[in-house]
Amino acid sequence: MFIFKKWRRNRIARRPFPPAWPAIIEKNVPLYSKLSQADKQELQRYILIFLSEKRFEGCGGLAITDEIKLTIAAQACILLLHRQTDYYPGLRTILVYPSAYVAHQIEYLASGVVAEGPQMRLGESWHRGSIVLSWDDVRRSATDIHDSHNVVFHEFAHQIDTTFGKGDSTPVLRRYSSYIAWARILQKEYRQLQDDIAGQRPHILDGYGATNPAEFFAVATEFFFQQPQQLLKYHPDLYNELRLFYQQDPAGSF
Repeated sequence: MFIFKKWRRNRIARRPFPPAWPAIIEKNVPLYSKLSQADKQELQRYILIFLSEKRFEGCGGLAITDEIKLTIAAQACILLLHRQTDYYPGLRTILVYPSAYVAHQIEYLASGVVAEGPQMRLGESWHRGSIVLSWDDVRRSATDIHDSHNVVFHEFAHQIDTTFGKGDSTPVLRRYSSYIAWARILQKEYRQLQDDIAGQRPHILDGYGATNPAEFFAVATEFFFQQPQQLLKYHPDLYNELRLFYQQDPAGSF
């Protein structure tokens, strides 16, 4: 099975990249223009494979177009550059709404109270099979590279997090000592964010990252790619661990 999958992916990656697609990506994903030519070619191969393996479904009356698929796929695959990857093995379907959507939320509060009700969302990642995204927010957060928020980076970081050590995260886990450093620094930075939020002190990372370690990783990933110079300046240890994890140095290359 593995040999066949590798053969099939190599075959797909050799297909010509449709000539109209780079212009769509350049327009909607400004980070694409900042990549080296070699990285662009690698990204194009990844996009071809990604689109061949994932199913897009429009929700709320949205018709799926090449623009929608390419804008999402390009950003999802930026997270995979320079690394051995299984292309988000747990993900099968990407559900896209026209704009923010309402989802049923169950929240277990520290007091023991269970809060339940509707909640507006821009995106969410399910551990089994699906990601849900708001197209308006995908497009807005992708085109504004000066904004630290990026809904695609955030939700696909969750997908990477759920496969930790099973494909997408192997570069960080090559040595046990690397894992120890990774866990120590992320835990320290996560607790610092929690303390800053509790003390009402300013922090460059979104306070939503203080919710739990998974959200911290997703928020840190957004900032790493969207505002790398700021992260390097104020949180160099966190930046360095993410640089090793993603095998990329956006503060230098972007």
